[in-house]
Amino acid sequence: MLLRRSTATDTVIYIESGRVALGVLGAHDAAGTIEHQLGLVEGPAWLEATAAVLNVRSAVDAVALTEVSLRHVSLPAFRDCLDTCESGVQSMLLDIARAHRQQTELAVSRLAKDAEARCAEWLLNHAEPSDKGGCMVQLQLRKRAIAAQLGIAPETLSRVLRHLRELRLISGSGRVVDLVDPAGLRNLAGPSAPCQCGLI
Repeated sequence: MLLRRSTATDTVIYIESGRVALGVLGAHDAAGTIEHQLGLVEGPAWLEATAAVLNVRSAVDAVALTEVSLRHVSLPAFRDCLDTCESGVQSMLLDIARAHRQQTELAVSRLAKDAEARCAEWLLNHAEPSDKGGCMVQLQLRKRAIAAQLGIAPETLSRVLRHLRELRLISGSGRVVDLVDPAGLRNLAGPSAPCQCGLI
């Protein structure tokens, strides 16, 4: 095992040689076997550098398929190096990293989660502290765009949100959704879904 999804790390891995599988481990797999493979990385290459660029946790599990030679770079040193790039280069790199992360999260979500779990994870990923001391999500996109990110129909998204309200996991309507029970949403989304507002 080289990386585990949603696990904090203080280094960025550079693969000098060897082959690594990216994907999702089996639900109860302690042996480190990728159940759903999303891709391969063969050195020389950075491993899940998108997470380091965006300063977030890895969206995938990574398992070495062959003998590998690795270099571990401290996260602060990696980010200091990025800061030396021209602003235009930094902006482009961030745009590419955000797009890559969005596609990776969507692929992982579609592999292992139903519509309700995907929606719960999306809400947790976009949560921010509210004035009431809890968590909320501001819906800055239209429901059609959010549904497209989740790989579901807009009607399905509306039905799921209504069901989450009935379960008293969320409340509110319009552009602001209050996360009444972040822990309940996490149980629905799965233990690898962190709440970005920091309450769980």
